[in-house]
Amino acid sequence: MTRPGSKLLPSLGILLVMGGLILLGWFAYLWFSPVPAPYEYHLVAEGDVRQFSELELDSWPDLALSKYEVQVAGIDKPVALAYLARRENDSPVLINWENRLSEQLISIDQKPSELSVLADAIAKHASPEAIILAWWDTSRQIKLLSERDTFFTSHLGEPLIIPESWRDQQEAIRAYENKFWQDTATQQEQDDFQRFSEALVATPEKGVAMLRELIGSPREAYLIVHVTDLYKLGLMQPDNFGIAYKSFPLTGNMHGLINHMKVYLKENNYETYTLQSLSDNEIRAYFLSDKASSQTLLAQMLPFTSNKPPLELEAAQLIYQHGGYWVYQIPSGQKQ
Repeated sequence: MTRPGSKLLPSLGILLVMGGLILLGWFAYLWFSPVPAPYEYHLVAEGDVRQFSELELDSWPDLALSKYEVQVAGIDKPVALAYLARRENDSPVLINWENRLSEQLISIDQKPSELSVLADAIAKHASPEAIILAWWDTSRQIKLLSERDTFFTSHLGEPLIIPESWRDQQEAIRAYENKFWQDTATQQEQDDFQRFSEALVATPEKGVAMLRELIGSPREAYLIVHVTDLYKLGLMQPDNFGIAYKSFPLTGNMHGLINHMKVYLKENNYETYTLQSLSDNEIRAYFLSDKASSQTLLAQMLPFTSNKPPLELEAAQLIYQHGGYWVYQIPSGQKQ
């Protein structure tokens, strides 16, 4: 005699198993499917240097330029503007970035005129045989504009500069950035750039020796640093370089502004500071958190208030300065 429900129980078991498999498959799909980045680049304009006079690139009429808005869902206005430059079918180079957030995102803004003046000077005065060391983004800009050999040529994407609230999405952001910039960086380039950052946090003498070793030849070499490299170095070497920043409005009362910075320095127990001019209305101060950070190669190459002037640096020779850029010749390492 068959008990009531004896045929129903196997059917329920099969349905439960199938439901479990479907649910497991859904979780697997969510786990392995790529999560989109929290922003997108939207092309809004293309043209040559005449259409983008704000970039001050008149000396490079052969460049193809494009402007992108960085859009975030739910926010009406773009959170940043990105200007790209390229020649023919080469991968694009970020030539200027305008941040619209209170936090830094992807790149750090600076005056476009600084880059054009620097690139023009390098093209005129650096020999064609010279090699130039700089942060990878600066290197790509210099190579594009001056057509000089730079040690770093690929879009390395380090460090990843994103707001703290996006940290759990950093892998999706890296994937999106690599795809957008047509990244072709090799592991060797990544390793070399890591050593480059380690040289910048070493003492000046040791750091310059590390840079010369990285170049691997006695050829004529220059190191270009920019004040914004401070923040990027702090993200790459947080255990070896303590950095903070704060922007201040320019009101015309420079004496009062300096006093305000000194108070901010003392209140936060920072060691020293240097400045970056953002516009006629805004200035940014970078603060080093401790004495050890102020004794690094990068800090000694920039005009911090408690350090000796960069002209007195003995490990490398200062040969040019414009805006936030400082250019040093690296000794060959060969005895004369």
